[in-house]
Amino acid sequence: MGWIRNIIKDHIEWRQQIVKLAKADIVKTYSGSALGWLWALIKPAITILVYWFAFSIGLRAGKPVNGVPYVLWLIAGVIPWFYMSEMITQGARAIRKYKYLVTKMKFPVATIPTFVSLSKLTIHLCLAVVMVLIYVCCGYFPGIYILQLPFYMLCMFAFFTAWSLFSSMLSAMSKDFLNLVKSFTTAFFWLSGILWDVNKLESETLKLVFKFNPITYVACGYRNVFVYKTWFFEQPLDVLYFCIVLAIMIVLALWSYKKLVKEIPDVL
Repeated sequence: MGWIRNIIKDHIEWRQQIVKLAKADIVKTYSGSALGWLWALIKPAITILVYWFAFSIGLRAGKPVNGVPYVLWLIAGVIPWFYMSEMITQGARAIRKYKYLVTKMKFPVATIPTFVSLSKLTIHLCLAVVMVLIYVCCGYFPGIYILQLPFYMLCMFAFFTAWSLFSSMLSAMSKDFLNLVKSFTTAFFWLSGILWDVNKLESETLKLVFKFNPITYVACGYRNVFVYKTWFFEQPLDVLYFCIVLAIMIVLALWSYKKLVKEIPDVL
C-alpha cells in the first residue's frame, strides 16, 4: 500500500508538470512536418480507407452490420485501436524515450507513462469527435447511448496507462522486451476483433477467451455505442472480465515499479 500511496502522491504533486509534458509530447509528435496536426487525421483516414477497400471492394465481405454500413462499423472499432496500438508500443518505450527525466532530474518515474497516455488520449478525443460527426452526417447518430462513450474511454485509458507503467519499466531494463512487444502488436490487431465480429465465433470457449481481451472489450464497447445500441450494464459479465484483467495489470504494474524503480536510473 505504501507504493500505491507514493504513486498517487507523485501524480497529485506533479499534476501540472504532467499536463505540460503531455502537451509537449503531442507537439513533439507532429513537429517538423508541414501538415503538422493534420497527420493525426490523415494517417487514420488512409488506414481506414485501405481496410474498407480491401474488405468491401476486394474481398466483398463488408456487409452491413445491424443495419449499419460496414465502413461505419469498421470505424467504430479502428478509432480506439489507434490509441491502443500507440500505447502498446509507445507506452512500452515511454521511460526510454524520456530517460533524461530519470537520469538528469528527480522526476517521478511512475508519472511518465501517465503523461504519454494523456497525450495519446487527447489525439483520440479529436478522432472520436470526427467519428461522431461522420455517423451524424450518415444519419446514424447513436442517440442517448453516446453517454456511455466516456466510460469505455476511461476503461481504455486506465488499462493502457497501467500497461504502459508495467511494460515501460521492463523495457527500460531490457530492449528485448520492447522488441517482443513490437513484434506482437500486429498479432493483437488481427486477433482482437478489430476487423471482424467476435460475436460470430461458433466456439463458446474462444468467445470466453476473447472476453478477457481488453482490446476486444473496448472495440466492442465502441460498437455497442454506435452500432448495436447496447448499454454496458446490460453485459455485466463482460464488465467483470475486464475488471479482472485490469486488476491483474495494475498488480503487475505495481510489482514492476516496486522491483525496478531504484535500478532504472543506473541502467539508463
